[in-house]
Amino acid sequence: MAFGWIDEQARARSRAGLVRTLRPRAADSPLLDLASNDYLGLARHPEITEGAADAARVWGGGATGSRLVTGTTELHGELERELADFCGFEAALVLSSGYAANLAAVTALAPHGSLIVSDAGNHASLIDGCRLARGTTQVVAHADPEAVRKALGTHEGPAAVVSDTVFSVDGDAAPLAGLIAAARESGAGLIVDDAHGLGVLGAGGRGAPYAAGIAGAPDVVATVTLSKSLGSQGGAVLGPAHVIDHLVNVARSFIFDTGLAPAAAGAALAALRLLRREPERAARARAVAAALHDRLTAEGHEAVRPDAAVVSVRAPSPDQAVRWAADCRAAGVVVGCFRPPSVPDGISRLRLTARADLGDDQIEHAVRVIGQTRP
Repeated sequence: MAFGWIDEQARARSRAGLVRTLRPRAADSPLLDLASNDYLGLARHPEITEGAADAARVWGGGATGSRLVTGTTELHGELERELADFCGFEAALVLSSGYAANLAAVTALAPHGSLIVSDAGNHASLIDGCRLARGTTQVVAHADPEAVRKALGTHEGPAAVVSDTVFSVDGDAAPLAGLIAAARESGAGLIVDDAHGLGVLGAGGRGAPYAAGIAGAPDVVATVTLSKSLGSQGGAVLGPAHVIDHLVNVARSFIFDTGLAPAAAGAALAALRLLRREPERAARARAVAAALHDRLTAEGHEAVRPDAAVVSVRAPSPDQAVRWAADCRAAGVVVGCFRPPSVPDGISRLRLTARADLGDDQIEHAVRVIGQTRP
């Protein structure tokens, strides 16, 4: 029977405790949210929702086509200019998602005959970009510049080092100084996914490349999402102008995809302008993450010290992680639950995301609930 193999895979997932289900949320939930990536608490901010509404009223509900046909509006150009300027890069290209941005950057910058050196902890979108690229991929040990250096030493020709800046599972930061040094020794480029750095790291939330002093360098390309700290939807590639022009001409996830909806562009632009006015939001998100970590470890939990806004708490097993997250929800706190195959190390954990708008009493409540529901 066609697709009959799907049923056996479903049974195998069930036996392993790895079944995933969709859980629609209400518009006004009473639950304390420590699972979303709304790091700056802007998704429902009046300025951001009004920015979305204004853009929809002016430009319509959709982009109406790919960016190269009818999907580029003046609003897209405005967002690209301000995003590049804020993050310290020469140019930017906005796409429909952060996933599409990573596919665009990696596939367009790793042609046939090139080498991609990819961190073992990279996000699935970077991994898929490597798989789709015409270059050869070599996966190296997590956050290990020396491993990158050795891999590059085996290759002659174009090469790119690919890494998250902040890894989404444990929230640890990549050693960007070591990575760029290793790349430059071999004349390779550096492609970094700053999805979890933008809005949290760097002066006023300008991102991890800015904090590392490599934003705007001719051999550095960064991708970002508009759906995390900026509370909107979409993604972008940042880099030298000639690199961005190259993506416009060859990146399939840009050329053949419908442009970002005007409402999302308007919301992201409003959030970017608000962050310029209120740079302290970035520091507050980091402070909340540090407070969560300190309180959790003081209570005996095994938690990874956060380098940005993600706090990872180890769970005994996939089944217990799922039950722990469900019990937290029943007690009024929503947390993320990461387990195989979403985690490359096979270790299940709760994933907490700090938000700049969380108060100290909410932090204490979350820690108390996590402790009371611990398996």
